[in-house]
Amino acid sequence: MKKFLISIIFFSNLFTNVSYSKNDLYEKIDLFGEVLENIKKEYVDDVDQAEIMDSAINGVLQSLDPYSAYMSPELFKEMQTDTKGEFGGLGIEIGMESGVVKVISPIDDTPAAKAGIKAGDYIVKIGNEQVQGKSLLEAVKLMRGPVGTSIDLTIRRKNIKKPLEFKIVRKIIEVKSVSSKIIGDEKNLGYIRLKSFNENSDKQFLKSVKEFEKKTKIKGYVLDLRNNPGGLLTQAINITDFFLDDGEIVSTKGRKVSETRKFFARKGDEIKGKPVVVLINNGSASASEIFAGALKDHKRAIILGENSYGKGSVQSIIPLRNGGGIRLTISKYYLPSGKSISEVGVTPDILVEEEGDDFVINTEKDNQLNYAIKLFNS
Repeated sequence: MKKFLISIIFFSNLFTNVSYSKNDLYEKIDLFGEVLENIKKEYVDDVDQAEIMDSAINGVLQSLDPYSAYMSPELFKEMQTDTKGEFGGLGIEIGMESGVVKVISPIDDTPAAKAGIKAGDYIVKIGNEQVQGKSLLEAVKLMRGPVGTSIDLTIRRKNIKKPLEFKIVRKIIEVKSVSSKIIGDEKNLGYIRLKSFNENSDKQFLKSVKEFEKKTKIKGYVLDLRNNPGGLLTQAINITDFFLDDGEIVSTKGRKVSETRKFFARKGDEIKGKPVVVLINNGSASASEIFAGALKDHKRAIILGENSYGKGSVQSIIPLRNGGGIRLTISKYYLPSGKSISEVGVTPDILVEEEGDDFVINTEKDNQLNYAIKLFNS
């Protein structure tokens, strides 16, 4: 009963700022305690009361948005442990949607991408474990493991009736964020694929641009952000700034003054106004959406492909007294137009859906890239 009383106090503190009357709030707290007591006395199986409370806390956080979650002390410690060289991953960015784990994007040249995992897939089983009801971080924990070991994923995919099964071997995931090449019938278009926004992305990106400008007379650029799950806000701002002379890039708004900021472009368009086409899809999220949305709002680029994911929020990891932690949304991104990206994403100027079961990004089968190239010839 002591644990239940502590739990009730926790929930009382949690909801002190909610616009209930005091009587309504205390009634809710009493109801919560009553439910816990009935579970303890009447439920068919013995239950771990600590696990029930962890689930209740996590339920509160997940009711806020798909990205907020609770980490028990064990999980929090594990998430903070440096596992380089010991544990491997699959190469996917995941989120939650209606209590189900959803693939935001597979990362290029990783085990998940090579196995055929796609943006928008729903993971329903990890090994023999049902994912329904688990938190996002619990799902991440299940997918981690020693390098070289395999894991079975059961996937539900839109427009396919039967579940799909994949066996994937874990590897150390090392992402080279920028790759580039000359494309087009006349070999005069600069193609830059940006896979993530990590610490050195802006330097790699600018290096590719400068090399293109030296080598040949570039007519324009195709910037490929498909399946880019995002990354560092500072990198998104720096790379967007390459293409703008002035104006707002993005703003963040939170409850704290420190989380409410605006970021502006500095003078100087690195490609001197040359035309730009940006490719996005359902796997383009967060920093990718800031980049694409800002260039669209400033009419600096044509956005082509499919609607982006819609992750327009910033999370912070907050340690708790019990040794655990919470991942909590503290602010949201807003485009120069004032629109929020959250749950909406960026709508392309030209909708081009990927075609064919054998579609692979940046190959001859890539109808979206082929369409972008044709735009420069029209």
